[in-house]
Amino acid sequence: MREVSDVTRFPEMLDGRVKTLHFSIAGGILAMRANADHMRAIEQHGIPPIDLVCVNLYEFEKVASNKDAPLAELIENIDIGGPTMIRAAAKNYQDVAVVTSPEDYVAIIDELRESGGSLSPETHWKLAKQAFSTTAAYDRAVSMRLDQVAALGHAVSGHAAGHIEDPIPATLDIRAPKTLALRYGENPHQSAALYSSGQTGIAGATQIQGRELSYNNLVDLDAAWQLIAEFDAPAAAIVKHTNPCGCAEVSSNATSSSLVESYRRALEADPISAYGGVLAFNRTMDHETAAEVAKIFTEAIAAPEYSEEALRILAARRNLRVLRVAEAPPGLVVKSISGGFLAQTPDVGRLDRAQTQVKTQRAPTVEEWAALEFGWKVAKHVKSNAIVYARAGQTISVGAGQMSRVDSVKVGAMKAVLPLAGTVLASDAFFPFADGVEEAAKYGITALIQPGGSVRDDEVIAAADRLGLAMVFTGIRHFRH
Repeated sequence: MREVSDVTRFPEMLDGRVKTLHFSIAGGILAMRANADHMRAIEQHGIPPIDLVCVNLYEFEKVASNKDAPLAELIENIDIGGPTMIRAAAKNYQDVAVVTSPEDYVAIIDELRESGGSLSPETHWKLAKQAFSTTAAYDRAVSMRLDQVAALGHAVSGHAAGHIEDPIPATLDIRAPKTLALRYGENPHQSAALYSSGQTGIAGATQIQGRELSYNNLVDLDAAWQLIAEFDAPAAAIVKHTNPCGCAEVSSNATSSSLVESYRRALEADPISAYGGVLAFNRTMDHETAAEVAKIFTEAIAAPEYSEEALRILAARRNLRVLRVAEAPPGLVVKSISGGFLAQTPDVGRLDRAQTQVKTQRAPTVEEWAALEFGWKVAKHVKSNAIVYARAGQTISVGAGQMSRVDSVKVGAMKAVLPLAGTVLASDAFFPFADGVEEAAKYGITALIQPGGSVRDDEVIAAADRLGLAMVFTGIRHFRH
């Protein structure tokens, strides 16, 4: 083994910033063996040819994951010599093998042993493509993290670099490896694949059993998983075509009986729509819950964990897709449109009762407040125009995706299986007219929650007072398209 300084005949300097940035290293990597002039040049200067470059880059992303990392620490963890050697070796891939992932070590060592010390042209080419991908991803990680930092101010003041000036980046840079080839997209004539940037969320979930996941399964699972993340107590969500058809929360200790009860209450709201839906739970699935789930046809389940007995029960449903999901930190929400992309910050706000306004003569009762807050959480995950009829801890019916709000009120009432009398109503956006409130009152609701903000708010409030309803304004809208 030779130290780099033995080759360069220069010591490491500048606190380790300069080690491999030297023509003796660059020349040994970039010299093309079939080019006589190249070989004479490196021989003349005593530069040994380098046939294999193996580099592990500084762990910039690990440091950058700390939102409070000082700018100086971020800068010091930007590798310079490593990417330089990787790119040089990849450029001269015919003669130099470049290894950038420890996962390749065993295969490369085996090939070297079997071939007597050489790697095939195919391996050289594969490693070169992987090398350029590695440096591209590395540069993106640096660019994206520094784009979040008020760089000049922090560089001068020396404060932490975690402060984000603008959560929307100047350049949208999306890069994720393809982790799953899908049979097709939303429809059989569309091609599709899953790309994942890590091991969290639905994209990074572990499939424990069942048929291969489809595009539509993944979309629905993500909708269910985002909904279930709203709840702290044991909860279950049932989703069909990205809309909740049942959701319930049991405010008790995290026992097995709590989770199974949340599922039963979610299911009874709309058992017809639940058939062939996807489920999400925010607790480890126990055997009681699994036994209930196994009674009807379900496409897929997402939960943080499963008991061994639960998995044995679910295994009887061989086609049922069962996913173990780790919580993912909220990130930028990106949607493709023709010719480009839209990006927005995630809708992660929680309702603060202290920030709401009771607009009617009658304030909600304690039970109505609990129902309103629950319904508001669910309405946030219903396609607009969104209406949710709810009791405390349980959806009763959902009106989703209609072109007018009063139609969503009617659809929700039409679909109701459980009695609507005594329920509350949550609306994702304001009522533009009093007709939506008047229509809902026909079905026996007692209270409403909505953002407010219509030019006809006074008319809507007056209608609620006339009908004896309690109405709360949140000041926050939850459109979902």
